[in-house]
Amino acid sequence: MAVLEVVTYPDDRLRRKCRPIVEVDDKLRTLASDMLETMYADDGVGLAAPQVGLDIRMVVIDIPAEDGTQGHNPVVLINPEIVAREGEVPSTEGCLSVPEYTAEIKRAEKVTVKALDQNGQMQTYAADGLFAICLQHELDHLDGKLFIDYLSALKRNMLHKRYLKLKKEQQHAAAR
Repeated sequence: MAVLEVVTYPDDRLRRKCRPIVEVDDKLRTLASDMLETMYADDGVGLAAPQVGLDIRMVVIDIPAEDGTQGHNPVVLINPEIVAREGEVPSTEGCLSVPEYTAEIKRAEKVTVKALDQNGQMQTYAADGLFAICLQHELDHLDGKLFIDYLSALKRNMLHKRYLKLKKEQQHAAAR
């Protein structure tokens, strides 16, 4: 397994609508393992393919156990689709691709998702709590949407300027 580089905002690759996966094969399963390893290395609970620079419809999720440990229930979702939503709850979210920023947004309280698993078998997931929120967050990535898109225009613009300045500073430091 390998830890992949996480693409960070405002990189344009995060804004692409991802294409469906046609074939589930060993190469895709290896990518899923690498994505899980990357997610664990960054203490995340979910990671979408665009976050590692790929425009394919795949996400990995592992909700920590009650004691906070991960690796107990990794889920790979290929070509996932939300087929039902219910209720609404506030959600404080962060993102590996928008480092050092969190915000409260609203998400559906419960979702039902259909997706292929890493063996190419169709699965249905009825989710609530953190799993439901994580599913919505990661599936948004597949359509080029970030959690910050749910913020007011003012907050989004301030955040965008902050990240552009940070990116410019990083490029300047790398050029030295």
